[in-house]
Amino acid sequence: MSNARAIAFHLPQYHPTPENDEWWGKGFTEWTNTAKARPLYPGHYQPHLPADLGYYDLRLPEARHAQAELAKAYGIEGFCYYHYWFGGRRILERPVNEILSSGEPELPFCLCWANHSWSNIWQGVADRMLIEQSYPGMDDHKRHFEWLLAAFHDPRYIRVDGKPMFLIYNPPDIPDIKNVMDYWRSLAAEAGLPGLHLVAVNYRAVPVDPAEFGMDASTWQPMPDKSGHIPWRYPALKARMRLARGQYKLTVLDYSQIMDGLTRKQPPKFTEYPTVLPNWDNTPRSGLNGLVLHGSTPELFKTVLQRGINLVQAYPSAQRIVFIKAWNEWAEGNYLEPDQRFGHAYLEAVREALNEAPSDVRA
Repeated sequence: MSNARAIAFHLPQYHPTPENDEWWGKGFTEWTNTAKARPLYPGHYQPHLPADLGYYDLRLPEARHAQAELAKAYGIEGFCYYHYWFGGRRILERPVNEILSSGEPELPFCLCWANHSWSNIWQGVADRMLIEQSYPGMDDHKRHFEWLLAAFHDPRYIRVDGKPMFLIYNPPDIPDIKNVMDYWRSLAAEAGLPGLHLVAVNYRAVPVDPAEFGMDASTWQPMPDKSGHIPWRYPALKARMRLARGQYKLTVLDYSQIMDGLTRKQPPKFTEYPTVLPNWDNTPRSGLNGLVLHGSTPELFKTVLQRGINLVQAYPSAQRIVFIKAWNEWAEGNYLEPDQRFGHAYLEAVREALNEAPSDVRA
């Protein structure tokens, strides 16, 4: 047994909202782009179609319960829900609100503040600002923390050494971030919490010490370089891109060839939790500007996950955390939920990796 804590990022973009109705059309959800995707080259796996859970709606408690039962069955400790706070305004808030108010499902969870502005990237471009992330000041940070307290006090909330774990997508964007984190810690003490376990999300290949932001740990979310690379075995696609004269920047990379770069070779000198990718293909959103990791299989992903598990074995047991990105980012081809091609195979890979001794695969 690895004794690792597998936590999957969870996207709550599976229910209609007034904002999405206004920006994209009535009834838009993550399924809209997922279902309309088409292959761009021979052997391109699209569309990705859900199996067991179908095209679910997260307004339904039955859908949330089914996700939780599936995660538990394969050894996933809990979900890390993306959380959106724009100067007091929340977006996609209904699933987490109802999880908090109902006490169901009985699956551990934590939150990641996705503190980025929203553009029209859902339609493959980013030339229109929909809602801009802002930081009005300490009063807003206090209001934000006061809302978070309801989650932090929930008995299901994921903790490290008794401290609620909270992730921030892009800490450098927050002005005076170290003082904000210190302020939140003081508010946590006033609220009777034993502290906070604050985790910085890092997208850069170079390790970033979370202490720079007044935080306790980081998680590295690797993202291969989007350079406009297309293998020569797709001549028709390369010709199409040449005719477009630089209008698009599609990148196609073989998962098997880049998988060694999806985890560190060695952990850094500070606490860093790996984030492992089952797959990636955001062409349902971005079309010919997308990035495809071609040829991912459950077996290849299992190796990546085992390497991530190895990296945290020297940590105290509460900090042997490996994040999986993601549980359900379907329009980025990035999910563990069963689909019509692989069924439960990616979930089975998770269970097998968690049940095997860490030394079985070397990073």
